[in-house]
Amino acid sequence: MQRAGQLIGKLKMSRDPADAEARALAAWKVAAGKKIAEHTRATAVVRGSLIVEVEDVVWQRQLNTLRHFLLRNLTGVLGEAMITDIDFRPMPARRRPQKATTARPGQIEDPVLDLLYRQSRNRNTA
Repeated sequence: MQRAGQLIGKLKMSRDPADAEARALAAWKVAAGKKIAEHTRATAVVRGSLIVEVEDVVWQRQLNTLRHFLLRNLTGVLGEAMITDIDFRPMPARRRPQKATTARPGQIEDPVLDLLYRQSRNRNTA
């Protein structure tokens, strides 16, 4: 059994104990465990339901089967049953940074955008 001071230190929660949403979001990583927390992110609490973004649909299906176990862990970490459900949602796709294929400015493949770009350059120089 852990001491309350050690558990609170691990949670990295806000100093305001009345902020229930911040406490629930901080408690997710501890309740879910390291492996699950690497593939998920708790984002909000809506009407007692914790919204958790997952990497893909496979993780969503697998975690739906573990929902009751995770709810029990979350209640144990928080010390009260403030979260009544967990809603797993796939994360929106994130675009990674892309390298430029050419370093020459002024060469736009789209003819309409190229025309607009040239016209704007001509207006700025005149």
